[in-house]
Order: sequence, then structure tokens, then C-alpha cells
Amino acid sequence: MDSNHMSAVVTTYVVIGVALIACLTDIRSRRIPNILTLSAAVGAVVFHVATAGTSGLFFALSGWLVGLLLFLPFFALGGMGGGDVKLLAALGAWVGPGDVFALAVYASIAGGVLGLALALSRNYLGTALRNIWTMLVSWWLMGPRPVPSMTLADSKAPRLAYAVPMMIGTVVTLWRR
Repeated sequence: MDSNHMSAVVTTYVVIGVALIACLTDIRSRRIPNILTLSAAVGAVVFHVATAGTSGLFFALSGWLVGLLLFLPFFALGGMGGGDVKLLAALGAWVGPGDVFALAVYASIAGGVLGLALALSRNYLGTALRNIWTMLVSWWLMGPRPVPSMTLADSKAPRLAYAVPMMIGTVVTLWRR
């Protein structure tokens, strides 16, 4: 087995493991531990430097940064937890900037489908659509900013453990490689 193939195998197992642990903790406690996201990110940097040197460092850090920047606006607007942002960044450090973008897109699609199913199952879809309209109007008039009573901290809405759609996005991304 050549070193590139071995590196891809290790990356696959680690990324699936990190995403799975994040799913379990997010479902159980609605939190993704900092120790998980930090150790995953640091582990990615160490692994990629050990296997590819300076280019591995650039790969891991750029994947981490792209992952961080992709979900940071949703956190800033109060619609996503910090653990979700840090998880995407940590996964990005392992899979790199191109694949973390794909992972975020697939996770967002899965999150939309699961969110719709959750809203339907809790008879919340009408309220969710009115809230989306209210946010869009507010952002149009005052610019993008958190809308009181509609952030994760203030809302009574049903909550989706977002590590689940991220796990789905991870599996789809790795499968499509």
C-alpha cells in the first residue's frame, strides 16, 4: 500500500470517528466538546505535516480556516452553535479546503431535509416559515444581525443536533472522493 493511499485511509477513519463522536455527544448533551474539536484539528495538522511536510501544513491550516469561515456567519447571526463551527473547521483540517466546502454543502442539504422533517413532525413548519420571513425582512431593513427571539439562545423552536447532518455530509464527501 503506497503512502498516499495509507494517508487517505487514516484520514477517512479519523474523520468518520470524529464526526461519529460529535454526533453522539451532540444528540445526548446538545454540545460538541472543545476537547474533541481541538484535538482533531491539532491531530490533523500533526498528521499532515508528518506525511507531507510544509504542503501538509498548508493543506490542514487552509482546510481548518475554510471550515471555520463557512459556518461562522451562521454562528454570528445566532442560528448555529459554536461547537458546530469548530467541528467543521476540525474536519476541514483533515480533508482540506476543497473537500470541506463540499462537506459543508452536503451537510447543509442534509440539515435542510432533517430540519424540514423535524418541523413537520413537531407541527412547527408554519411558524418556521413565518420566522424565516421575519428574519429576511429584518435583514433587508437593518442589515444581517441576530433577530431577538429567533436565535438559538432565545428560541423555543425544536432543535436539530447539527452534528448529525455534518456526519451525513462527511460520509457523502468521503464517498464521492
